[in-house]
Amino acid sequence: MDIEVKMPDIGLEEVEVIEILVKIDEKIELEQGLVTVEGEKASMEIPSPISGIVKNIHINIGDKVKTSSVLMILNSNHMNVNVENKDKDFLDIEKKISNKKISVKSDYFEKNVFVHATPVVRRLARNLNIELDNIIPTGPKNRILKEDVELYIKQFKSKKSNKNHILNSNYLNEIDIKEIELSKLQKVTGNNLEKNWKNIPHVTQFDECDITVLEKFRQTYNSENSENNSVTILVFILKAVAFALEKFPLFNSSLSNDKKIILKKYINIGVAVDVKDGLFVPVLKNVNKKSIQELSSELIFLSEKARKKKLNQSDMTKGSFTVSNLGGIGGSWFSPIINAPEVAILGISKSNVKPLWNGKEFIPSLMLPLSLSYDHRVINGADAARFIIFIGKLLSNMHFLIM
Repeated sequence: MDIEVKMPDIGLEEVEVIEILVKIDEKIELEQGLVTVEGEKASMEIPSPISGIVKNIHINIGDKVKTSSVLMILNSNHMNVNVENKDKDFLDIEKKISNKKISVKSDYFEKNVFVHATPVVRRLARNLNIELDNIIPTGPKNRILKEDVELYIKQFKSKKSNKNHILNSNYLNEIDIKEIELSKLQKVTGNNLEKNWKNIPHVTQFDECDITVLEKFRQTYNSENSENNSVTILVFILKAVAFALEKFPLFNSSLSNDKKIILKKYINIGVAVDVKDGLFVPVLKNVNKKSIQELSSELIFLSEKARKKKLNQSDMTKGSFTVSNLGGIGGSWFSPIINAPEVAILGISKSNVKPLWNGKEFIPSLMLPLSLSYDHRVINGADAARFIIFIGKLLSNMHFLIM
């Protein structure tokens, strides 16, 4: 009996045939792969609904096929599959022996012949001796994902009572889960970040500024003062932020529990320092009253104490504003989380050379990305835009610091 094998509904309008896994006159088994199709950057193996012999192949490699397109004809002398009604719990298999028509149920077809899964997932299931029919799919159009197989194994391991499956330990190790305990520092930092993110209505303002002149000055200064520690661009940013906080005191405030704005008379800026298993935020005190060289020395000293985890409580308290610098690592803009009870935080990313239009021509310019997150209960968007633009103005031309 000849049976048409049609393309099942896999959730895609059209897919491309990339591999034909069988040949004409080849004997195949139930659920053996017939063809591999590809769509949306994922490939999928289409299984055979019956055992039989390949009589005819209607597709070629490179063909585009849709749901219900005939892929090939299989010949089976022992069964006839009725696939017209997909809503039934099972499909009838008709056996004709000695001109007698017998209708029976098939457990295989009750479980859905066309299990939606990629070749990678099918191969993994075969190596683990797992039937995909037993796995609950969570992907689009009831597709079984690798995560579904992992969840099934995890549930199986927890029960340890089902002896019907033999798991290959070599493949099991590939998807085993390793649990790592959070360090004490990670727990403390994580709890603070979670609380701040939940309780503060964050808004992030992005901008970039031209630091070409500033970077040239910094390099010249370091070369002429080689006996001192090299001054980083972060030190100039701290000085510019301190000057901006004097002009925009609302950003140097905090919000009390009874919803009152507390303006700080001091300008203490915390600097997030990356350490193993977390971060510390040492605070530089009275930044507006210190020179560039003083700030540079203090920043180096506190950063070293942070990396050695030797900071005192006094080194990390009384901050009024925070700067998070990722410029040494890379990336563009990001949304830093406010360090409560402060109301704003400035994120610094890696500077890059970009063409900047000066009114006549494009000039190669070193542009620094800035990300300002602020508490929208205290600061409105217009003030945030003015604040970050002012900082960019200072960094582009440090002469404004003396005005």
